[in-house]
Amino acid sequence: MPGSERLPDRARVVIIGAGIVGCSAAYHLTRLGWSDVVVVDQGPLFRACGSTSHAPGLVFQNNVARTTCRFAMDTVETYRNLQLDGEPTYWEVGSLEVASTPERWEELKRKHGHATAWGLTTHLIGPDEIARLVPIMRTDQLYGAIHVPSDGTVRAVQASEALAKMAEAAGARFLADTRVTGIDVNQGRVVAVKTDQGRILTEHVLTAAGIWGPLIGRMAGVPIPLQPLQHLVGITDPLPELSGETGWQSMPIVRHQDRSMYFRQDHRSYLIGAYRHEPVLLDPPELRSTWDDGRMPSCAPFRDDLFEPSLGYAAELYPALKSAELVEKINGMFSFTPDGHSLIGESLDVRGFWACEAVWITHGVGAARAVAEWMVKGEPDLDLREEDLNRFYPHALTRSYLRTRGAQNYREVYDIIHPLQPMETPRKLRLTPFYDREQALGAMFLEGAGWERPQWYEGNGPPPRPSPTRGEGDSQSAVPQRSGWAARFWSPIQALEHRAARERVVLFDATPFKKIEVSGPGALTYLQRIAANQMDHPVGKVTYTAMLNERGGIMTDLTVTRVDDERFWVVTGGGVGMHDLAWMRRQLPDDSRVHLKDLTSGWCCIGVWGPRARDLVQSVSQEDVSNAAFSYLTARSLTIGTVPTYAIRISYVGELGWELYTPTEYGLRLWDTLWKAGQALGVIALGGGAFDSLRLEKGYRLWGADIHSEYNPYEAGLGFAVRLNKGDFIGRDALLRIKQQGITRKLACMTFDDPAVAVLGKEPIFPQASASSTSQVLGYVTSANYGYTVGKSIIYGYLPLAHAEEGSRVEVQYFARRYPATVVKEPLYDPQMTRLKELPMLAGAGGAR
Repeated sequence: MPGSERLPDRARVVIIGAGIVGCSAAYHLTRLGWSDVVVVDQGPLFRACGSTSHAPGLVFQNNVARTTCRFAMDTVETYRNLQLDGEPTYWEVGSLEVASTPERWEELKRKHGHATAWGLTTHLIGPDEIARLVPIMRTDQLYGAIHVPSDGTVRAVQASEALAKMAEAAGARFLADTRVTGIDVNQGRVVAVKTDQGRILTEHVLTAAGIWGPLIGRMAGVPIPLQPLQHLVGITDPLPELSGETGWQSMPIVRHQDRSMYFRQDHRSYLIGAYRHEPVLLDPPELRSTWDDGRMPSCAPFRDDLFEPSLGYAAELYPALKSAELVEKINGMFSFTPDGHSLIGESLDVRGFWACEAVWITHGVGAARAVAEWMVKGEPDLDLREEDLNRFYPHALTRSYLRTRGAQNYREVYDIIHPLQPMETPRKLRLTPFYDREQALGAMFLEGAGWERPQWYEGNGPPPRPSPTRGEGDSQSAVPQRSGWAARFWSPIQALEHRAARERVVLFDATPFKKIEVSGPGALTYLQRIAANQMDHPVGKVTYTAMLNERGGIMTDLTVTRVDDERFWVVTGGGVGMHDLAWMRRQLPDDSRVHLKDLTSGWCCIGVWGPRARDLVQSVSQEDVSNAAFSYLTARSLTIGTVPTYAIRISYVGELGWELYTPTEYGLRLWDTLWKAGQALGVIALGGGAFDSLRLEKGYRLWGADIHSEYNPYEAGLGFAVRLNKGDFIGRDALLRIKQQGITRKLACMTFDDPAVAVLGKEPIFPQASASSTSQVLGYVTSANYGYTVGKSIIYGYLPLAHAEEGSRVEVQYFARRYPATVVKEPLYDPQMTRLKELPMLAGAGGAR
């Protein structure tokens, strides 16, 4: 029987927490061959006092995030086969998310597309079908619902026990009533776990402690950025309408997101959950660890004042609930992180300290599998960039930020959130030296990694004239109109900014780019090992490369500049910068011959791009910046007016230009110098929206969308950045096998037949109906934008080779409609690279506005 074990002296891994995540992790670790596993919990087994013990158990698999959905699908696959003492733990009754507003109905169509892209079977159904599935629901005010047949309800405590028994049979040990009091760390590595029952020597600690996770992390000096919040659930007395029910559940679980509520049958009663109230937060040190007056530690006194309004809304959807009384009331606590994703992985600062936190019952088994694979194999099978424990910047670890974001995520848990929608608060956390100038130009700011980042500039208007509905007309002047979802956080001014980059010159605030210095006598050897491309180049050479995992998956793509013999600059995206820095730190050798230093806050950057970029730079510099003197993919010091800069000749928009780096205190002078000199050349500021459309025309990949750890360079079209003959590097053996065996899919460029079609990404791609007798999903859209130079609506996505050939016809599903597209040769713009490499200096001041 789990829980009867004596405290061992040592274990390979100690898991803290015996809820669904801890038990699942023990199960998966033992399946992967780690039998010396100990699971401790401060409470009894398996109703162990945490969120698992009071969770309502609803399992909704669909999620806009692909990895989160895959966690859920993996979890359901385990639940449906899981029994305890011959009884099932999962009731596969299906789910409904209902729409009572036109906006929600459109949102459900979008969610249906995401589910289709991820391989989850869903159906859009009307009111009549809803009434058939849930006879006691009022449907006359509903537009429809999304139905997921494989969703259901799990009895989480029983599921945990069933998993624990299988883990125990494979060698794991479970210890009840064992409170962790400390974690011993020696020279940056976990060595032991201290409990009120004794000390366990160990190589690995996995915290699966839920709302207590931050307290466990603090014992090892590791931040666990999650915020506990209270959540209200009530169960009614038996309903006369359900008097004939004989089982626990027969009707689908339901979300009524327009009212921030959910429902499930409970024998002849109904369970009601509500988010429709102001968030109630608790700081981790305020949490109890023992029962109090019969109330488990993860529960607080019920708040009737907060729950009462939701009962009225519940009766609107379920008239049978109008006269029902609540016979059971639960105010349980759950975890919310700053960005809504889980916390999975090993700490960078304390090796051997692992986390699998902020994981809901829906995703418990899948998330635990991912962390177990990571621990045993050295890397996860899935792309976990959105869940990586080390992804947060320092501001996101502060108490104030955690409370503010936790509360907002609770309020928005069922809101319709646009993929570009920035958080409302806190804002202005990180400002570049150019912020005031950008404000004066009418910047519309989005937020990324704490930075205020201009998406477009109202001062660059008026916008170009709109084109006819189907995008007909001169592609150089007309802009297809956007409406509805695609028009949010977009402006036709982006077309003007895009064309200015192609025709004149622009300034782009690239300060948020992550800048990492690699130095020391072992720097070159280190980079040669972690980069797929050749790093041994002369000083001043710039190299684009991917860094891979052992399977050949792309962990990041970035540029490396050799500043001197033992010093290199690595530049990567600001949004993924912490992920990339974390991965590079994990690969550091044990000696002190290599040093990494984050330079981001100390250096600002302006991208000067466009056919007049050389004219502008030369006008404010005494040094020769001709093509012969300063060629593409080289770097050197350059004085701009009175400002010392380090100039890298590179461009992510496909035009001649430089990234000009300078210490932050010189930033404003650099901007003003370039801005003043650029007026005669028609210079304008470039926002992120146009930046994205420019890079997509040029076929440049975006890490986290077009490429990530589940794709290899050959699939991604990045084989040109691989040097198999340079010697050994991480992923080389895998690439040799892949090259020999061949690939089965590749990243393809497609354009819509109708240039006015605008999608945003993650939409499913199908074969053209006339070309295939099946509705098989080929892939999904990884990137999308309008190419204002080529006059096409462009999308990228991975397709099977047979469908990825030039001229292949496909269809993209967007809000439940199919739009035809064609695979085209890439890049669509400047395939010979002449704009980047060979554009001469232009005479005069032509092209000014």
